[in-house]
Amino acid sequence: MTVHGDAITGPERRPRNLSARAVGSIHDDATATALGFRGGTVAGSIHMDQFPPLLVEAFSPGWFESGSLSLYFRHATTDGEPVIALLGRPPVGERDAQVRAWATTSDGTLVADGTAAAGNPAAASALRSRDLRAVDPAELRILRGLRTGDVIGDCQVTVDGKRQRSVISQAAMTEPLDWYTGPSPWGGPIAAPSTVVNLLYADLLAGLREAMGKHVGLFGAIEIRFLNGPAFLDHSYHVTGEIVALSQTPKTEVLWFDSHALDEAGRPVVDMRMMLRQMKQSSPLYAGEPATLSP
Repeated sequence: MTVHGDAITGPERRPRNLSARAVGSIHDDATATALGFRGGTVAGSIHMDQFPPLLVEAFSPGWFESGSLSLYFRHATTDGEPVIALLGRPPVGERDAQVRAWATTSDGTLVADGTAAAGNPAAASALRSRDLRAVDPAELRILRGLRTGDVIGDCQVTVDGKRQRSVISQAAMTEPLDWYTGPSPWGGPIAAPSTVVNLLYADLLAGLREAMGKHVGLFGAIEIRFLNGPAFLDHSYHVTGEIVALSQTPKTEVLWFDSHALDEAGRPVVDMRMMLRQMKQSSPLYAGEPATLSP
């Protein structure tokens, strides 16, 4: 990690496609190339794991208590493709600061772009300030049965410590902080950003998958925001969520939702805003229409 001028630059890492064996998903080479990608893609949540060393350097360990990371994904990378994380430097002594956060490939291609913050900065985050371009659900096919404001989950979820430890033991996490497997400033081991995303996403959408039908989806944008963090491995949290907006592009239908994890006392611990893209060409609801293979 280097600090130069107004930026903190992380080392070049090679994020792994940890879901490459998920046949029929965007992470599967055959499926991804059929949809116009260069190969099975690395999940955007995996790229978020490169930022914590920079975030701790910029904001102190307190970032895991009241910080945020808000990223819009611009370029899908494949297994082992070099990626560099970068972060703006906050003003010295400012407690409620927000800076640019971004990631590039080794040749400078922008992988993700957004903001990172600590505390309660005045400016909205990258995703909270976006025009979500909502459309009438009647214009959609995959998401036709959904509506803005719909509750999409109400479940008890345990942070998957086994999976996080396994990824780290296989040297498959780009920046495995010691706090992810052993003692941390808050006591026990804590969840990495990708594990937080899994907490606030995987079980929450179980009820929607049947409604959306067969299709291939991918992460388009993710923001995690700690309110009373961190999230602890193997702890159970009450997870709820709601749809924020439904939209579309020529090649995708777009679902924006917020989700929230509360501890056993009912305190909010961490929130997430996510944008999921549903590839139109992957759904039988768009069968027979002109191919638009390029993502």
